[in-house]
Amino acid sequence: MLAGAITAGARVTRTLTESGQWAAFAAGILATAAGWWWSGTLIVFFVTSSLLTRWRQPERMAKTEGTLPRATERNAKQVLANGGLFALLSFASTYLRNERLAFAALGALAAASSDTWSTEIGTVLGGAPRMITTGAIVEPGMSGAVTRAGFGAAIAGAAFIALLGAFAIPLHHQRIAIAAAIGGIGGGLIDSLIGATLQSRRFCDRCRHWTERRVHACGFRTRHARGIYWLSNDAVNLCGTFAGAVIAVTAGWLMARE
Repeated sequence: MLAGAITAGARVTRTLTESGQWAAFAAGILATAAGWWWSGTLIVFFVTSSLLTRWRQPERMAKTEGTLPRATERNAKQVLANGGLFALLSFASTYLRNERLAFAALGALAAASSDTWSTEIGTVLGGAPRMITTGAIVEPGMSGAVTRAGFGAAIAGAAFIALLGAFAIPLHHQRIAIAAAIGGIGGGLIDSLIGATLQSRRFCDRCRHWTERRVHACGFRTRHARGIYWLSNDAVNLCGTFAGAVIAVTAGWLMARE
């Protein structure tokens, strides 16, 4: 009932598409079945991410007009890429009584939060973004680009979820918070690296601009020119959450050995 009410409200406010609503509903059920702290962590992530997306949205959309599609609602792919792994791992950790899966769940969501905060805040406040691999200045919104403000927001986003989610586990609050924060920051960085090197990138031959849009703002159809054709931003986000999960488990294991 809680998952249904929240996702229905998100649909009414046009935060989610119809497919996104059903995906979020399923993720919410899994997280709630895992425990109330798990579901609360997912709800807070969803609410803060939605608020950040709407924060100064016209300004952000104007800056990324030539780079990103003008979609304001999250679909099923976007929902599952950011929160799907967390929901599965949190559910599995509870019913298998496996602490490492709990570390992985928080690391995955911390990575998603890190990426979201970095993108939404960095695009508005970060100034000219630079590609993480080369340092070259690129257009706002381009995957793999970073700013100082965005990097600071990435750390804050990861730490926020790590601190909140640490209470989902009865013991080892400090260790899981540190491990999840490390996983979140690491996952966010890997997300940017994959976005800069492997993600599909398109080119507008009319405007001579790189973009992620299939049809550029000028109305000209773009062509695939770099990266793996099928590796979309959603797939990159899923890779980032998976990396966050692995890094968090590794960090927690190393701390336990000390």
